[in-house]
Amino acid sequence: MEALTEGAAKLLGAGIAIGMGLIGPGIGIGILGAAAMNAIGRNPEARGAILTNMILAIAFAEALGIYALIVAVILALVA
Repeated sequence: MEALTEGAAKLLGAGIAIGMGLIGPGIGIGILGAAAMNAIGRNPEARGAILTNMILAIAFAEALGIYALIVAVILALVA
């Protein structure tokens, strides 16, 4: 069994970082969307407030995914 080269280890680390870093935001965004649609179905009059809060929460979850992407790019190109 051969040892990993430096380049291969960097790419493997970047792949693991982005893969693990996007699992949480992906699940969170799915749960947020499902909960918002459920809430709109139960109370259609509150659609505007529900959608506003959903979009804000999705933006925060997406920011975590963007941080994971930045870390993966740094690992792949700089480290």
